[in-house]
Amino acid sequence: MEQRQQLAKTLKPHWVWAIAFGSCIGWGAFVLPVDWMSMAGPLGVIIGYSIGALLMIVIGVSYGYLVEKLPVSGGEFAYAYYGLGRYHAFFCGWFLTLGYMSIVALNASALALLAKFTMPAFFTKGHLYTIAGWEVTIGEIIIACLALIFFAYLNIRGASLSGLSQFIFCVGLVVAVVLLTVGMVLHPSSSFSNLQPLFKPGTSSVAAIAAIIAIAPWAYVGFDNIPQAAEEFDFHPSKSFKLIFWALICAGLTYAFLIIATGVGMPWMNTVDAGFMWGTGTIVENAFGRFGVLILAFAVMMGIFTGLNGFYVSTSRLLFAMGRAKVIPDSFGELHPKYGTPKLGIWFTMAACLIAPFFGRQALLWVVDMAALGVTIAYFYTTFVAYRLFRWSDQDTGKTRDISLIAPGRKLIALIGVISSIGFFLLLVVPGSPGFLGTPSWIALLVWVALGGTFFLTRYKNYSEMPKKDLDLYILGDFKDSENSAGSLTTEPEAK
Repeated sequence: MEQRQQLAKTLKPHWVWAIAFGSCIGWGAFVLPVDWMSMAGPLGVIIGYSIGALLMIVIGVSYGYLVEKLPVSGGEFAYAYYGLGRYHAFFCGWFLTLGYMSIVALNASALALLAKFTMPAFFTKGHLYTIAGWEVTIGEIIIACLALIFFAYLNIRGASLSGLSQFIFCVGLVVAVVLLTVGMVLHPSSSFSNLQPLFKPGTSSVAAIAAIIAIAPWAYVGFDNIPQAAEEFDFHPSKSFKLIFWALICAGLTYAFLIIATGVGMPWMNTVDAGFMWGTGTIVENAFGRFGVLILAFAVMMGIFTGLNGFYVSTSRLLFAMGRAKVIPDSFGELHPKYGTPKLGIWFTMAACLIAPFFGRQALLWVVDMAALGVTIAYFYTTFVAYRLFRWSDQDTGKTRDISLIAPGRKLIALIGVISSIGFFLLLVVPGSPGFLGTPSWIALLVWVALGGTFFLTRYKNYSEMPKKDLDLYILGDFKDSENSAGSLTTEPEAK
């Protein structure tokens, strides 16, 4: 059997926190506050995202434990394999890849939206065509593509460079958000009365909050970038949960600050009715003129940069782990000879996302809405595997030799995580629920499922016949489980 490729341990704790926090706070935190308030009202959004953050922390308990137990690239892909076998691993990895890649593409398109707002004289020119009501211009295509190329190059140059850059971007993001919020609250034209009514009229407060909770998996996706980078920690993986916890707390506060900063500027109902291209941008411009727009544009740019960089890291590591396991072509499991980065995963992510700017932002939103389903599936696998690992008591099984696994509190939290994941899933797929996917998103989902099915069939023979002990090594490394010397919970027979 060929030698297993291994990523170098170069990521510091504050860099990893920045990867998680910065990935949670992308373009949406700055571009969508008005849209969210139209769904639930200001207080409905804040409560919904606060509850969402708490539910993510509950799910994060399972992530923290599994990162410590399995500190390897691949995250949920590795956990699904460890707990349920190779076919579940493919299913989980396939949907998660789409979720990560679509967020890379959407952050690049958000940069184009920012350029259209701040420099309309240039970026609204050169109209090419219209897709789903969105006018695609040559300027936005160029800026989105340049951003994708730049961050691919940044990630190729090494995890240390991308990790340090992420931390710098996050510091700039936090400073700008605090300045904007304090400035808007203290501005003479601002008033907290503009936040009235606190909930969307004509909708119950419970339904309004539920509508926001339904999109929480999308809003907070990014904290799960921590397990994707686990193989590269230069610290003990037991710190993972603390990093996840603080990343989610900071993300929740950021969402709340930006809702307040947007809402106090003018009556939010008027903002919704006005149909501004960018509500937050217009409100800040009315209060502080172009200077305010520059600060906001800097904050948005930092948010976009952290999203692009963070999800380049996670997507490339997921593809690397799947390539190393021979689930996808072996070349994805190879490292750059000089920088030790998963080169093909990075270039493939860039190439796939370079297609997106040509389809317009509205069409891309359909894919992202559907991608929330993939992230929810990954949450389910992680919490379910953690639930299977923990024991209610030493009488729960006669096989437990690891005392740390006898943890009824953690098992209960994992169970709550499983239920939350199922709840998120149902909010997206049950007709009539607040977060039910639209028809275009369902079409995009079916296309992705068909592609996955076709791809799986082409790889099925080799993947199914690979000996389990080889897959254990490729996916889990030299990890040996205390209860199963084969290195996983599954008991599938050895392939012939």
